[in-house]
Amino acid sequence: MPAEWEPHEATWISWPHREGQSFPESYDRVVPALLKMAAAIAASEILRVNVSSTEQEKEVRSLLSSVAPIERVEFHGNPSNEPWCRDHGPIFVTRVDDPRLAVNDFGYNAWGGKYPPFDSDDVIPTRIARHLGLPLFEPPFILEGGSVDPNGAGTLLTTESCLLNQNRNPSMSRDQIEQGLRDFLGVEQILWLGDGIEGDDTDGHVDDITRFVSRDTVVTVVEPNQADPNHAPLRENLERLRGMRLADGLPLKVIEMPMPPRIDREGIRLPASHANFYITNESVLMPAFGGDSDVEAVEILAELFPSRMIRPIDCTELIWGLGAFHCLTQQQPAVL
Repeated sequence: MPAEWEPHEATWISWPHREGQSFPESYDRVVPALLKMAAAIAASEILRVNVSSTEQEKEVRSLLSSVAPIERVEFHGNPSNEPWCRDHGPIFVTRVDDPRLAVNDFGYNAWGGKYPPFDSDDVIPTRIARHLGLPLFEPPFILEGGSVDPNGAGTLLTTESCLLNQNRNPSMSRDQIEQGLRDFLGVEQILWLGDGIEGDDTDGHVDDITRFVSRDTVVTVVEPNQADPNHAPLRENLERLRGMRLADGLPLKVIEMPMPPRIDREGIRLPASHANFYITNESVLMPAFGGDSDVEAVEILAELFPSRMIRPIDCTELIWGLGAFHCLTQQQPAVL
């Protein structure tokens, strides 16, 4: 599985439904963030949009035509239940000595069966593989794209709270899960973190806490407020990272990034995190939440990605769906 910063041919997204579970009574309020995301992606690569009907395609085409180069936007009739394409979309892999792509269609159960129905989401990778004419693998276990983060050089980050959760693969041991990751994602080394952040209904996806930004460097979020429930688990993850080494024996370089201010809505802590950024060919789309941490997070990412434009986009409405830009997107690597 190539690293996210390697060249893309396209990015896939699944456009949300007004009546969906992700944005109850708030679809219109999240559209501005979706349009900014789509425009930034289409500026440097193809944007491939899963739509559920001709009516939805017409609506989304009209929205996008005013903000994005429409010649870089494709619509695909792949019905979805919810918009979180990182988790239900295809995970593309390639071979070191063969640039052709293949698609993994892992099992998908909406984060442990939390949000039925999810039957349409579950088949999207197979539909896309058939449309693209690509080889298809069907790993015999459940895995969401947001639960893993590879460096493109044989190492992958994940969390115990998600992959070892009994609501995913209760019959598989840790060793069996690791072997599955090696077999289907082409990795050699799995680095395990502990828990995710409060409010994350995915049981702790790694893309909300720690991300590879180069082969040997990660950025990880920290919470200095000791009274915040995120302080202890993020501190433990930081300590684990500082003790990790790559397969070649070199220590992992660890960059700290601040958590945004706490966001609560209707009595629910929302999983706001600057780590849920998405890397396009020319930019990094960073979730912004209107606090001082926005500026610091932009500065950190600008130093880590000097050749890309850092684009902070307000996600104070989008996070009501419990995800941000990385959760909504799935990259299709370029065939070079």
